[in-house]
Amino acid sequence: MRKLIQSLHDRLPVWAADWLDILVPAVEVVLIGLISWLLMRLVRKVIRRITGTYGLPVNVASLFLRVMGAVIYGGAALWALERMGVSGAILWTAFTGFATVGAVAFFAAWSVLSNLFCTLLIYITRSFRVGDVVELLEAGDKPGMKGRVTDINLVYTTLLESGDAQNGTSLQLPNSLFFQRVLRRWNGTAAEGDLIVRQQQT
Repeated sequence: MRKLIQSLHDRLPVWAADWLDILVPAVEVVLIGLISWLLMRLVRKVIRRITGTYGLPVNVASLFLRVMGAVIYGGAALWALERMGVSGAILWTAFTGFATVGAVAFFAAWSVLSNLFCTLLIYITRSFRVGDVVELLEAGDKPGMKGRVTDINLVYTTLLESGDAQNGTSLQLPNSLFFQRVLRRWNGTAAEGDLIVRQQQT
């Protein structure tokens, strides 16, 4: 393609060759923008399908969509700048600088990011859902933290330990904790009976 454009450039008069030098990068930038837009539409459809299949919450899907948008549009911007004649060395220096800052921020916020990833795993693996009675077991046969799941957000899972939402106690557990300990799910009448006993004890 480059050889074809160069041969056409050599055959054109000077004034037309100057316009060709402007027109070709402009068309390439438009095509890059169109490709990135189509790619984002594809990502949105895939995320909608995954959200419908696994029941992901809207905030998890929107966060993933924003991350993918930053990656796709950021890459498209760098590619467009390269097609417009910006030096590759400058682009590479900028990219490595941003990557270094991103890596430092990633390690600094590792605990939060691990909870975000565990939230995604909770919904994909269907380990528990809102309304389930779950218990995180301590070492050995010691009773663990137990309650009915009332909310699963990006960082915490809330367990209603006793009482109700207005008059009771609840636990907020980091989502990563559910992948570090043994998880017990209580089903049917066993869950209801044990929760009633616990509430009477408290």
